[in-house]
Amino acid sequence: MIDLCNQEPVPLLSVDAALARIKAAICPITESETVDLKNALGRVLSESLYSPINIPYEKNAAMDGYAFSSQDINHEQPFTLTLAGISWAGRPFEGHLQPGQCIRIFTGAVLPHQADSVVMQEHVRAEGEAIHFSAGTPAGQHIREVGEDIKQGGLLCGHSKKLTATDLGLLASAGIYELAVKRPVKIAFFSTGDELTALGQPLASGKIYDSNRYLLSGLLTDACYSVTDLGVIADNKQMLEDSFISAAKIHDVIITTGGASVGDADYVKEILDRCGDVNFWKIAIKPGKPLAFGKIGSCYFFGLPGNPVAVIVTFQFIVAPALKQISGVPDLKRLQITATCTTNLKKSLGRQEYQRGILSQDKNGDFFVASSGKQGSNILSSISRANCYMILPAECANLQAGDKVKVELMLGAEII
Repeated sequence: MIDLCNQEPVPLLSVDAALARIKAAICPITESETVDLKNALGRVLSESLYSPINIPYEKNAAMDGYAFSSQDINHEQPFTLTLAGISWAGRPFEGHLQPGQCIRIFTGAVLPHQADSVVMQEHVRAEGEAIHFSAGTPAGQHIREVGEDIKQGGLLCGHSKKLTATDLGLLASAGIYELAVKRPVKIAFFSTGDELTALGQPLASGKIYDSNRYLLSGLLTDACYSVTDLGVIADNKQMLEDSFISAAKIHDVIITTGGASVGDADYVKEILDRCGDVNFWKIAIKPGKPLAFGKIGSCYFFGLPGNPVAVIVTFQFIVAPALKQISGVPDLKRLQITATCTTNLKKSLGRQEYQRGILSQDKNGDFFVASSGKQGSNILSSISRANCYMILPAECANLQAGDKVKVELMLGAEII
């Protein structure tokens, strides 16, 4: 079976070729700004960060117990040491540990310079100030050495790292409270189409509610992005062109939905040809063939299809990698796994398809995937139920239950 939508006078650009063109055309943002650590989550570092201190800063105990010097003991014999004091977390023992002495110590508390060992409190017997240790008591254990985690001057987080909550904890442990990050990518988006009706308004005949702007608003929720919703622009050439030109002056990226196809009222490509540069238009993807990429001045432009499922698919596989590149995030390989398909899948030759599925894992760790339902590019209910895409190459035809298929999780989804 041949995909009739793939019958073009010029062969459609493959997904990989489209991604390669986008990658070659994009220059990452270089401008930076300084932010407080508490506001740095999800931001991209402009420079590598190195630790100004050793972590740990001082030698300390890894658990509650008793600290002593291994020079005072014979490991093969029971021994008794005299309790000289206590070292609390935040209140170190201030005396000098003499031969034959030990101290009570708590997790995270500083060890006296003379001590090199900690024994768990459960492994000793205390009688007043006499602390009895059994034969075979190990030496040199349960100690956190100075700089064991990070040495002073050691790398904390590298240039272009997108900071996670864990990274914030690491940086805080080094005393870093402000840092330089890439400025946010300024993104404008809008929907096109006379058929679109705002939420809260009654639907007239021939009208539909504008779901795409709500999709994009959610998909663009990222600390690296500064996003402006420009609303709905009617199918009017001059209004569209004016909107493109004005938005391009103050944004890094424009994303539109609708108007990129070949109908009489689809003006996006025509306007782009007139006021910008079209890198490509139409790619061999399903859903999402009428996708345009180009520039208006220094502003990148993505013209996505009007069908909502096509918007979601093309965003994850085409737009999201481009936005990461613009924001300065390194090109990372996305996680894809192989799963056994448990339902029959219809597939025509010619375009790479992203069918929506439900991925699960059994108790043996094996992955299985089933279709989430109808696969039309207007069917939001099946993509709402789904947690993954089944990626079917252009040369692939129908699949039968039991066949293996490559799968990628949807953004923010989890395996059931």
